[in-house]
Amino acid sequence: MNINTICVHGAALDNNPTGALSVPIYQTATFGHPGVGQSTGYDYSRVQNPTREALERQVAELENGSEALAFSSGMAAMTALMELFEPGDVILASDDLYGGTARLFDNISHKNGLTVVQADTSDLTALPGLISPGVRAIFIETPTNPMMKVTDIAAVRKLAGPEPLLIVDNTFLTPYFQRPLELGADVVLHSGTKYLGGHNDTLAGFLVTSQPELAEKLRTIYKTTGSCLAPFDSFLIVRGIKTLGLRMVQSQASALRLAGWLANHPKVTAVHYPGRPDHPHYELSRRQATGFGAMISFEVDSVETAHQTLEKVDLIIYAESLGGVETLITYPMLQTHSDLPEATRESLGITDRLLRLSVGIEDVDDLIADLEQALS
Repeated sequence: MNINTICVHGAALDNNPTGALSVPIYQTATFGHPGVGQSTGYDYSRVQNPTREALERQVAELENGSEALAFSSGMAAMTALMELFEPGDVILASDDLYGGTARLFDNISHKNGLTVVQADTSDLTALPGLISPGVRAIFIETPTNPMMKVTDIAAVRKLAGPEPLLIVDNTFLTPYFQRPLELGADVVLHSGTKYLGGHNDTLAGFLVTSQPELAEKLRTIYKTTGSCLAPFDSFLIVRGIKTLGLRMVQSQASALRLAGWLANHPKVTAVHYPGRPDHPHYELSRRQATGFGAMISFEVDSVETAHQTLEKVDLIIYAESLGGVETLITYPMLQTHSDLPEATRESLGITDRLLRLSVGIEDVDDLIADLEQALS
């Protein structure tokens, strides 16, 4: 099926005697057994639940994977993923990452004996010297958060060879615009809170793979640690995915216009958006994805302008998170990346003049008018 059809119909139940159009919410912790040693296929909702199972099948199909696992948040998915590794293992990761991922690496993974080496994975010339036999996994965000750098997934797979797990965070582009498994990734990570849910009303996370053995390892971790997505939250993500295609197309169209408008504003000194031809990874984005997404980061001329913009926006909401129908503006240095050391933030370009926009589905002329008055 076409991806838009999967978004609408991909979570249909195999057993649906009532003909319900919406996936029912199986709000139960446990399930009865028909007899000794017999099961309906469901035993306990931490292991599996029909509502969550329908969602997992749908997300796996969207990513063209064989199995997906739905977690209580994106960070829960990321934490479970790290349980694949043992003390002494080395993980090579993008240097520009969501702040929560960096916090996990610095505070939890390091404590558990993992070594995380961070580098600019968009610079392929630097990677061969970093991919040593001890590297068990390569973790990529593309585009990165918040500097919007793009990594060539297929090229990294070729450079790394078959051994290290190649993990790609696909939150920004979603399977609607990018399918990392088809480019050589072993695991795809999503914060389902963002575009998949799309309405800023629930938390969720996903891991997707095409490898049955790897899926089984992850599912053992998943049911043991208990970080599964609840039935009602699963229902909300199923409902959100129905409009994924419509939202991504609308948000991207507005983002393209907004990025162009910002680039011509006298108080804006730089715009980071892969959909602009002046972005250094524009051609790569066109080659490995079918869209550019709706995330923009931009730099203004002073910290005073940054603060003024955050305080004066009216329609646009000053808040963390991204991917919802509402346009949000975020101050990465104080919000998503506040735990990074100042020197690290500055070296990445996350300064007190950098702002991040998650473009929603409002009329773009209204968004431009709001930014105009806020920047004036």
